[in-house]
Amino acid sequence: MDLSNLKYRYFYHFPCVVTVQNTIEYDEEHPTAITIGTFDGVHIGHQKILERLVNDARTHELKAVVLTFFPHPRMVLQKDTAIKLLNTITEKKTILKRIGLDYLIIHPFTKDFSRLSATEFVRDLLVNQLKTKRIIIGYDHRFGRNRTANIDDLVAFGNTFDFDVSEISVQEIKEVSVSSTKIRTALENGDVQKANEYLGYKYMLTGTVAKGKGLGRQLNFPTANIHIPEAYKLIPKTGAYVVQSNINNRTVYGMMNIGFNPTVAGKTKSIEVHFFNFNEDLYDQQLQIDMIARLRDEYKFESIDALKEQLSKDKARSLSIIASL
Repeated sequence: MDLSNLKYRYFYHFPCVVTVQNTIEYDEEHPTAITIGTFDGVHIGHQKILERLVNDARTHELKAVVLTFFPHPRMVLQKDTAIKLLNTITEKKTILKRIGLDYLIIHPFTKDFSRLSATEFVRDLLVNQLKTKRIIIGYDHRFGRNRTANIDDLVAFGNTFDFDVSEISVQEIKEVSVSSTKIRTALENGDVQKANEYLGYKYMLTGTVAKGKGLGRQLNFPTANIHIPEAYKLIPKTGAYVVQSNINNRTVYGMMNIGFNPTVAGKTKSIEVHFFNFNEDLYDQQLQIDMIARLRDEYKFESIDALKEQLSKDKARSLSIIASL
């Protein structure tokens, strides 16, 4: 299969972060060190692989490249619309930027792409297109049509096509004892602090501030209503949380409610953030909300006054948590 004209829908270059949102060719001629995977969450296990990649690339004077895919293969092959991911494309770019990569390629995952044989994938994509000279990969990586090829096959391909394979051993991965599934479970249970430990950074929600009903302002707790368009993004368990955000190059703390506002007979789930000591117009701005800790479940209070009293208690507890950071 000739992939000489293969194109990419998303292309990011670091550290300059040149982003092109249309279909262009990857045209870097410099040889590369590469790793491959979905990297959902870019958690501390993933970071071990990525740090090895960057160090290896610098040692051998190669470009450090991550090849990942979107949509998630399960969305395409299993029609799994219920799958929830830890990162949006924007968030994954933000996290990977910190690691020091040269290139992040987010390749469109389609049924046709999934039918590439292992030979086609390695020869046409990795070798001919991406100029691969070194591959850093996890011990359990599988690839090619029906995921039939494994690390031993990759080593054999390396001998044929003149690239080296460096394996991250099971012992190294198990040392951190973490998986995207564990993180999803923690977030679904509201355990943000455990999720953050697994991630190595604060779990984030990224969305645009939209107009709400103004109830928070009536309660003297004005809120920014966060709209997240990506339906696949995992939203943690309903309840109240301590959060922070960077607004105009300033760290601002606050508390966030995820839920249905049952006290006022709300019917749709919303994400609302009240920022402390902050009174600026945020409408239509995109914000990244970093989650610090969970305060409580969402309750239906007997009255608006009872709700206001609880919000005051939530604020006091939030400030205490923030002071201890």
